Amino acid sequence: MLKVILSGFLFLYVSFCYAQDLPNVSVNTLSGDRINFSKIDSSHPVVVSFWATWCLPCMEELTAINDKYEDWQKESQFTLLAAATDDARTVSKVKTLVKSKGWPYTVLLDSNQTLKRALNINSIPHVIIIHKGKVVYSHIGYSPGDEDELIKKIKEYNTGN
Repeated sequence: MLKVILSGFLFLYVSFCYAQDLPNVSVNTLSGDRINFSKIDSSHPVVVSFWATWCLPCMEELTAINDKYEDWQKESQFTLLAAATDDARTVSKVKTLVKSKGWPYTVLLDSNQTLKRALNINSIPHVIIIHKGKVVYSHIGYSPGDEDELIKKIKEYNTGN
């Protein structure tokens, strides 16, 4: 009986984590636009990478994705948003870093970490995939090769349209 109850709780926890509704939070982009996160078009997968300028694994992950980004765009329809979680002390470095890296992604500025908190994200790097208004995938941390798993998931949700 205990096994059944624990299995039920595990199912509910996983369902909550991977089918979470998008929060009604607005954030600025690096270009100065304001985006309401709950209104993002996720009819195709939307990858959101939470990062900061001081986070070395974050830099490695976004650089690895950038190396493959052009090919991925040819293979699948998806959007990539890079959500910078730098606070007031380091947010001024974001624009220079993004420009120097040549990242083509839309960069969100989550300086107060409102979006990060609303999605229950506790550490970075953290990547989520949003599809059809729900968080359908979540990955914490980065090791070389994690980007290959990410493109597999992107393709999986692309075929599920």
